[in-house]
Amino acid sequence: MSAPPSSTAIPQVSVSGSSPDAEPGPRLAERLGLPSLETLREAFPGFAVSVLVAATAQFLSEHYGAPAMLMALLLGLALNFLADEGTKTAPGIAFTARTVLRLGVALLGARISVDMLAALGPRAIGLVVAGVVLTILFALVVTRLIGRDWRFALLTGGSVAICGASAAMAIAAVLPKHEKSERDLVFTVLSVTVLSTVAMVIYPMLAQLFGFDARDSGVFLGGTIHDVAQVVGAGFSIGPEVGETATLVKLIRVSMLAPVVLVFSLAIRSRGLADQVEGKRPPLLPGFVLGFLVLATVNSLGLVPRALADAAGVLSRWALLIAIAAVGIKTSLRKMLEVGPGAIALLVIQTLFLGICIVAGIHWIA
Repeated sequence: MSAPPSSTAIPQVSVSGSSPDAEPGPRLAERLGLPSLETLREAFPGFAVSVLVAATAQFLSEHYGAPAMLMALLLGLALNFLADEGTKTAPGIAFTARTVLRLGVALLGARISVDMLAALGPRAIGLVVAGVVLTILFALVVTRLIGRDWRFALLTGGSVAICGASAAMAIAAVLPKHEKSERDLVFTVLSVTVLSTVAMVIYPMLAQLFGFDARDSGVFLGGTIHDVAQVVGAGFSIGPEVGETATLVKLIRVSMLAPVVLVFSLAIRSRGLADQVEGKRPPLLPGFVLGFLVLATVNSLGLVPRALADAAGVLSRWALLIAIAAVGIKTSLRKMLEVGPGAIALLVIQTLFLGICIVAGIHWIA
């Protein structure tokens, strides 16, 4: 007679050697730097609100001529209560302001190529690079004179010199955090967007006043106006040739984003000022800047079809608009107003300095 079967439970053995309760999905996502499904589920309400604000801003822009970035930021500031701790939307708003922003900056790389650089010529490229470098150095000097710290100088100088709101958000990602980081970021985004809108109206008139031809007008507009959308609007308001040249010059400035962020990151690390996460130093270049470089390289090799590059540009613009809305929601208007008139004057002076550099350079390359 055979023995009865044992009632002892047979232990489960995992083939991978890990516990049967382990969840490989979230661990794999974490290893790849991707958000887990649970994170995405928690982030959805805040992300949805940010998308709604961005869509409203785009509607206002298309029907009333207001800059979409500015509208998204102002609408977001009015909804600051949605980012209060404990609300369902708070985690998603924080996620959108960080992750969606980085996606938008990375996708900008799909519009950059070596052919673009060659089409502009070495002198014009040298002028654009000089304008970026000199403006950032000027910001460091002037900011010190008015008693602001170097982080504010790099944030404002980089945003004025390169590409406005996009550059401000990318640079903010590598700067050491402090209690006023978010306030300074929103102030900078708001200020450069307003200044860019004013420049879109005034600078075409200045180009005619200076007697610039189509090429020089394009270099002037693309080399001085902060945001891509306002450059396009200002350039094509004069004519197709001016618009195309201005957009090209502006994208050359955008291509400076990765090397500038790299230099900032190296300088911060060399002084031991980089923020540490779990005792580890952050990577030399954030992942989204590497993504920017990879896409720019692939596009330069001719591996990105024109339709796909255009689609990436549209997706990048929407991602940045949604992220701007989230950044606005996260920020208290009262705290932002604490920056004072000196900070506003600083951004205006930096904008004027960049304009003077480009006008002087146009006379040099003429």
